[in-house]
Amino acid sequence: MSVRPHGGGNNTTAGAPVELADVSKSFGGVQVLKPLRLALVPGEMLALLGPSGCGKTTTLRLIAGFEAPDTGSIRVAGRDVTGLPPNKRGLGMVFQNYSLFPHMTVGENVAFGLRMRRTGRAEKARRVREMLATVRLDGYEDRLIHQLSGGQQQRIALARALATSPSVLLLDEPLGALDKNLRERMQFELRDIQRRLGITSILVTHDQEEALTMSDRVAVMAHGEVLQVGRPTEVYDRPLTRFVSEFLGTANIFAAVVTGANGPNRWSVALDAQPHAAGTVESPAALAPGQRVTLAVRPERLSLGPPTDGTVRATVRDVVFRGTYFAYELTASGQPQPVFAYTQLRQPVAADAAVGLSWEPGGAVILQDTA
Repeated sequence: MSVRPHGGGNNTTAGAPVELADVSKSFGGVQVLKPLRLALVPGEMLALLGPSGCGKTTTLRLIAGFEAPDTGSIRVAGRDVTGLPPNKRGLGMVFQNYSLFPHMTVGENVAFGLRMRRTGRAEKARRVREMLATVRLDGYEDRLIHQLSGGQQQRIALARALATSPSVLLLDEPLGALDKNLRERMQFELRDIQRRLGITSILVTHDQEEALTMSDRVAVMAHGEVLQVGRPTEVYDRPLTRFVSEFLGTANIFAAVVTGANGPNRWSVALDAQPHAAGTVESPAALAPGQRVTLAVRPERLSLGPPTDGTVRATVRDVVFRGTYFAYELTASGQPQPVFAYTQLRQPVAADAAVGLSWEPGGAVILQDTA
């Protein structure tokens, strides 16, 4: 699949920090990455998001030089690095397990790449101090790795990756070893450091929240290809496929038919399961009356009210309180799967209550497929 930057910057690849041109990879006769074209925007954080086996880690390893592509080329900062070893590509990398050396001090760990480059003693010491200040661990040079918390170890791994002034930073599930609370804090810290330095970065993650929180753009991957790439809000609010809509969060899927135009780029639809239930969808593409479509509606875009004409008739199966909102599981006549709705009503609707569901224009998205 050919994917060009959109929604996050210039569509040209000129001067792209990283550019993949028709890059593919197979292992043992199984194609794990289909021919991919992808270009990064300078200074952005791009998240490669997808389930295990989707090809995201393979893509990162190809960029890093740990694997060689079967086809295509890889350019970093305008230079073709396809045949170069990892240490000749000018990249920094942070792994999930950090790969810190336990027998070395913090300062020695941060200086490791500089030592391999035979950097002078004074310059090496200056860079170590500078990097420790960047990750807010000033004065930790003489600490041992086992004396650090998980979050501190993560920041030391980041400092080591940045010490050699790489042109691009590669992050392979960098927060996967942390507990939930620490991981959430580190998402903001890591994002803040990346923004302050302005370094182009690629984040590999299977965590949807992490990708949406940390990235400028998200590339959703499945079955060895990128299905959609765009700003987090764009990919979440306007998914192109059923996989993207469901992988990025809960989505209610409705089969429907177009009944007519309802304003510029707006169309009226009726649900297959409940033909009396009508709604409005937005689509830049022209639709025709009678055209069959598949809709995705996020739970937070559904409103609960009386079961009146035009609404989706449903029955509350269960309701739970989640701090800032109530989450409802409902059954709707003709719908094979439960319907979910999130509301901030002060008083929850009781279980077994009959309700009507509706959405505002723009709350429903037309999907390009049903797979």
